[in-house]
Amino acid sequence: MVPVSQLLANKGNAIYSLGPDEPVFDAIRLMAERQVGALLVMDGEALLGIVSERDYARKVILMGRSSKETPVSAIMTPAPLITVTPDSRARECMRLMSDRRIRHLPVLDGGRVVGMLSIGDLVRAIIEAQDAEIQQLTQYIAG
Repeated sequence: MVPVSQLLANKGNAIYSLGPDEPVFDAIRLMAERQVGALLVMDGEALLGIVSERDYARKVILMGRSSKETPVSAIMTPAPLITVTPDSRARECMRLMSDRRIRHLPVLDGGRVVGMLSIGDLVRAIIEAQDAEIQQLTQYIAG
């Protein structure tokens, strides 16, 4: 199965983040602009946490908070986070996400953030790998 480093190379390793004191409103706007479901919360290069659309729904909307007045730090999942390395494998990441019931995995290399994977990235990679295997088996059988 394909390594995380290859997944990041294929999808691009853009890192979308914001600071812990930014208002939740800015986080939601950035997620919408970038079409992502989660952002890393960072102070410089230090990973402090992750904030997702799910956090917004559960910790802002349902609690009656103001998205313009609530800082991201109030609703984020704080570090230490579940992370993977560029050497991790897609299937291992999928199992980790499934077992931990998470949808995003920060990728760290030597403690430095180098990208982020979503469940969609992993599903796509697994489907592509299975399609390639089916094609090879079909060609082998056809002789």
